[in-house]
Amino acid sequence: MSVFNTSKLEISTFFLIGIPGMEHAHIWVSIPICLMYLVAILGNCTILFFIKTETSLHEPMYYFLSMLTFSDLGLSISSLPTMLRIFLFNATGISSDVCFAQEFFIHAFSAMESSVLFIMSVDRFIAIYNPLRYTSILTSDRVIKVGLVLSVKSILLIFLFPFILKRLKFCKKSLLSHSYCLHQDVMKLACSDNRVNIIYGFFVALLSILYLVCISVSYMLILKIVMGIASHKGRLKVLNTCISHICAVLIFYVPIITLAALHRFAKNVSPVIRVIIADIFLLVPPLMNPIVYSVKILCCLLFCVSLDFCGRMR
Repeated sequence: MSVFNTSKLEISTFFLIGIPGMEHAHIWVSIPICLMYLVAILGNCTILFFIKTETSLHEPMYYFLSMLTFSDLGLSISSLPTMLRIFLFNATGISSDVCFAQEFFIHAFSAMESSVLFIMSVDRFIAIYNPLRYTSILTSDRVIKVGLVLSVKSILLIFLFPFILKRLKFCKKSLLSHSYCLHQDVMKLACSDNRVNIIYGFFVALLSILYLVCISVSYMLILKIVMGIASHKGRLKVLNTCISHICAVLIFYVPIITLAALHRFAKNVSPVIRVIIADIFLLVPPLMNPIVYSVKILCCLLFCVSLDFCGRMR
């Protein structure tokens, strides 16, 4: 009896996949993947360290950046075990309980990241619309409260996922289509009624898209303010404060939208492309966000050092 297709036994183990057709090269693929994880984890930990230790970075924007960094770390650590097991040891099996736990953490940290990106867009709007009251509006206490609310909201939003998966019966197929567990991927394998999973999963996805719409509205308002600035240099200066956040939004949402479009409109596309884009969704944001924001942090630190040096020279 095949481990991937059973009709009488209820399945308790799922099987993940690496890159279809390239199983012989998984050990070589594991090298860049390990390097990406290493750079992502070290990069995000470094950003958290600098934000905590440098008083010049104790500002609302960098507090929100620390939340983004924390969610990136969570995404990396959540997917790291199964990715390495597959590409290093070709161990594709995963128990249902571990799979449900992994999909909870991946979806929770993804929800947290989309929430933080939205709040960061609001932060940029306030900083540009009313710069004189920026620090009085976004005080440290308010930023901490926002961070707690976002964390609790993300956990509560995804909290039901493992339970509504647990109630399903899996008796026909056990082969998943990614290198890690996702709610929408697991529920498709169920041989019992999964309408609750479909409806609730759609609600969660809709909320993520709503955040993207709100981010777009924020930048439309920012663009309206920028167009009202007379000098070209002033416009560039204002827009420069948003570049890092725009990059972070694109890095996070482009793979999600691409993968959703492939599932909806290009069902005959090669499974390899789907797997690669799905892996990019988890690998690239935690890797690129530290690189994007490290430039901003470095410039801020250099500016503070130069001010301190000038003060001592006087």
